[in-house]
Amino acid sequence: MLIRTRTHYAVAAALVATLALAGCKKKEEAAPTPPPAAETPAPAPAEPAPAPVAATATVASVDLGSAIGADKKVTAAAASFKPKDTIYASVSTSTSDPAATVATKLGAKWTFQDGQTVHEEPAVDVQATNGGVTAFELKSPKGFPEGKYKVEITQDGNVVQSKEFDVKK
Repeated sequence: MLIRTRTHYAVAAALVATLALAGCKKKEEAAPTPPPAAETPAPAPAEPAPAPVAATATVASVDLGSAIGADKKVTAAAASFKPKDTIYASVSTSTSDPAATVATKLGAKWTFQDGQTVHEEPAVDVQATNGGVTAFELKSPKGFPEGKYKVEITQDGNVVQSKEFDVKK
């Protein structure tokens, strides 16, 4: 029995040693799962630069008078004329870009108090600039009848300004 006992002791000792080693050994922890890589958002596509806006022209003012200077500006503004006067409409333009020159068409329609057309000037091609001036005129060798008149200035076919005036003796 001694052999068995020693064998038992040897097996028991080996078992205790194995258990002791197993108990001392750290449990292997599962390697932590790395957090998902933060996706770097793709940069937002750069907005295209706005297309350059073409400059536009507008009729800034209309002045009436019986004489104009070399610059086509009315030399003395008036709203009342004599029957034999030549009547000028001095049309000043402006542009959305002060340095731009803009092609446009300007015209003038002159009417008498009942709406009757006295004279209609066909639209003329104008290279409008800031401070540019175009002149239109109305004259009659026989003279104009007394009464109320109006001039309508058109730009590209649309009435953009009008001025009323009268003719008196």
